[in-house]
Amino acid sequence: MPSHRRYFQALAALFLIVFALLAIEPRYRHDWALENVLVLLFAAFLVFCYYRFPLSRISYTLIFLFMVLHQVGAHYTYAEVPYDEFLLANFGFSLNEAMGWERNHFDRLVHFLYGLLMAYPIREMFCRIAGAKGFWAYFFPLELTMATSMMFELFEWGAAEFFGGDLGIAYLGTQGDVWDAHKDMALASIGALIAMSITLAINLRIQRDFASEWRESFRIKNPRPLGEDEIMRRLHDRDQNS
Repeated sequence: MPSHRRYFQALAALFLIVFALLAIEPRYRHDWALENVLVLLFAAFLVFCYYRFPLSRISYTLIFLFMVLHQVGAHYTYAEVPYDEFLLANFGFSLNEAMGWERNHFDRLVHFLYGLLMAYPIREMFCRIAGAKGFWAYFFPLELTMATSMMFELFEWGAAEFFGGDLGIAYLGTQGDVWDAHKDMALASIGALIAMSITLAINLRIQRDFASEWRESFRIKNPRPLGEDEIMRRLHDRDQNS
């Protein structure tokens, strides 16, 4: 698929340009480096998987948008992205004043957009690798998005504990809110729920076998219990074949 390959290469090249530009004199170099550890690993993973498991253009576009927003947060640190200063300088409008906010909410936005933008690529992997269909093709991506959001909060906590000091505080970015991690996870969950609701609505309209696939996803495929019953069956089968 030459056109698909060119699209992926164009997004990759554009991201490298954004990455390079925002790598120039970040506000806190050590925090920038720490913020980009997972980004570089994820980018390498995407390139590695592309030749065996290319995603759709929609998925790559959504991933690209999220990674660009993350680079903005890494350049300034999430707690100090000057979105309100930008709005005041260019439009004479203060979003924080209009909303009554006392903190920088860029981190909240990106956590919400993590769910909104990444749930669909996750769904594509579930459908194409695990064969998820019907209800489970929407539920499992939502669940995994929520789980990875929680894992990132644990990673943040561990990194903050390990590095400590100003770097740990800058990376954690709670801005004094004791419920910061909970709110971040909730926003990512809401974003993923919206993404899966939009995907469901589109498929409901264009997928002719939507209803039958949905019903089939609830059909019991194996009526026998697992657990100790399955262990006993397998031991019995092994003894029978030995």
